Amino acid sequence: MTGLTFFSPELNAKGLELLKEGFPSASRVAILLNPGNPLNAPVLRAMMLTANALKLELKPFEARTLDEFRGVFSKIIETRPDAIVVTDDTLFVANARRITEILANNRLPSIGFVDFAQVGGLVGYGVNFPDLWYRAAYFVDRILKGAKPADLPVQQPTKFELVVNQKTAKALGITIPPQLLARADEVIE
Repeated sequence: MTGLTFFSPELNAKGLELLKEGFPSASRVAILLNPGNPLNAPVLRAMMLTANALKLELKPFEARTLDEFRGVFSKIIETRPDAIVVTDDTLFVANARRITEILANNRLPSIGFVDFAQVGGLVGYGVNFPDLWYRAAYFVDRILKGAKPADLPVQQPTKFELVVNQKTAKALGITIPPQLLARADEVIE
């Protein structure tokens, strides 16, 4: 796993759209957030707007530490959501395998960051980090050739990855729609 995260309210909202595309019958969705991360307020606002547009009931659940996981997942399971969104937070990236095990044991479909699907989550969506590293090399080259860092433009990522874990889908008894599988950059069998 990369252990890297990338902040983007729109990225998380797009994940919610992909979740709805993959599970059209979903109506109640839990979202796992770290309230200690100040970037989550705009993420939650963007996701609430998207949820309203998609006619989804979005319920946030918060965990700041690994110790809080047990309690928060008990609360999530009690509410019986149709699916869960795991936000791109360093706490969740570092504990992705543990989170996916809890979700699998409770048969909860999920979407999270790319690494999340690679360790057992159902769907992962996020920034393509190798593309970012390649673009970073361009900036290093420009600086080494004399460009002032302050004069270089700030750029947002332009390449994203969609990963679908078919192995997890089969274990959950879920059929991923063919149109979502066709759009996936990686399908884990």
